[in-house]
Amino acid sequence: MEKNLKNVLVISFGFLLLFTAYGGLQSLQSSLHSEEGLGVASLSVLYAALILSSMFLPPVLIKKLGCKWTIAGSMCGYIAFSLGNFYASWYTLIPASVILGLGGAPLWSAKCTYLTIAGNSYAEKAGKNGKDIINQYFGVFFLIFQSSGIWGNLISSLIFSQAATKEEISEENLACCGAYDCMTDTTNTTGSTKPSNSLIYTLLGIYTASGVLAVLLIVVFLDQIKSDQAEAEKEILETPSFWSTFLATFRHLKDKRQCLLIPLTMYSGFEQGFLSGDYTKAYVTCALGIHYVGYVMICFSAVNSLCSLLFGKISQYTGRKLLFALATVANTACIIALLLWKPHPKQLAVFFTFPALWGLSDAIWQTQTNGLYGILFEKHKEAAFANYRLWESLGFVIAFGYSTKLQVYIKLYILVSVLVLSMVTYGAVEYLEAKSSSGTPTATKTENVGQETRM
Repeated sequence: MEKNLKNVLVISFGFLLLFTAYGGLQSLQSSLHSEEGLGVASLSVLYAALILSSMFLPPVLIKKLGCKWTIAGSMCGYIAFSLGNFYASWYTLIPASVILGLGGAPLWSAKCTYLTIAGNSYAEKAGKNGKDIINQYFGVFFLIFQSSGIWGNLISSLIFSQAATKEEISEENLACCGAYDCMTDTTNTTGSTKPSNSLIYTLLGIYTASGVLAVLLIVVFLDQIKSDQAEAEKEILETPSFWSTFLATFRHLKDKRQCLLIPLTMYSGFEQGFLSGDYTKAYVTCALGIHYVGYVMICFSAVNSLCSLLFGKISQYTGRKLLFALATVANTACIIALLLWKPHPKQLAVFFTFPALWGLSDAIWQTQTNGLYGILFEKHKEAAFANYRLWESLGFVIAFGYSTKLQVYIKLYILVSVLVLSMVTYGAVEYLEAKSSSGTPTATKTENVGQETRM
């Protein structure tokens, strides 16, 4: 096997093992640790740490440790999060969330740097176009990585289904589910009794082992970047410098288009935060039981992955405006339906319809917003995508931050309000772009950059 391809596969399967654990845990946080809102608070802290990490740590760690050891070290932060869930409290889970958040940005940055160097190295030896090889390597990576959402949630559902009860849920308990939830810590156990500690420890043991295997895979099988590639690594890390990148992130806000895109970027964090933090708890766990959370999130992940591939292909024919309109209609319809719907176990198909439509919408928000940033700010991509990570992460922080303070219907009103504002400001960006470019076609440039901001 070609050596660089072997390294791409090692990184891909390492991330698959790591995010099989993290993805499953993130979906369960609001249901497993509902006491005093510990679960969603940990996610809020996690994304706040990620914001700080994105601004400061990646260039420093990669320069000091190299890509391989930055990836391995950052992965240990995810293992710490799994361990923190064994005895979840404010004194264990919050510090573990901070550690994971600080490691998140260096992990993804090191992965991108490694794949870029590997692609350029092989292209130079084979006499091929470096961009084509890099795109192929990223394609292989995301093909393998995207399935992590399926496996992690499948493991949790299979384990928790062993404790699922067949008892009828009283109408009084069901009244506390949905948009007008009762705001109590017990809403996560109305559908079924909370899984026993032995089952929870079994799940966490599997997740922790998966993370450890990921680290071992990287340490044992991933090759160091060769000395003849040092200059390429140095160029990637030092151009521009650490401080200039930090300052450029905020200087970029002088661009009116960037400011107008802030609501749309934050909405991406809001809508993902609502699905994993509120829909899973107030609708699925409340009415069906915690063992259904994994199955519902598998539906979301599968539709999201397929639609990401589909919309990345058809955007050159439809243009991004039509796709954004489709996502807006689908999300608005879901929000209105969630406001009106009273979840009931007899309506099982409906519980899967919402995440499927949400996955379709999210695929558009991710692929087209990433592509839009790449097109509008082609000469300042680093500062632009730093802003993307900043504002999307801030959306996550806010969404998880108020999760336990507000009833679900208020959060749905906030969601639709931010969505409307996003479309108004996005329309203004398209107007400014059309006015300045005088008809220059940009829609065909949209690329599926990949959903790296998902942590």
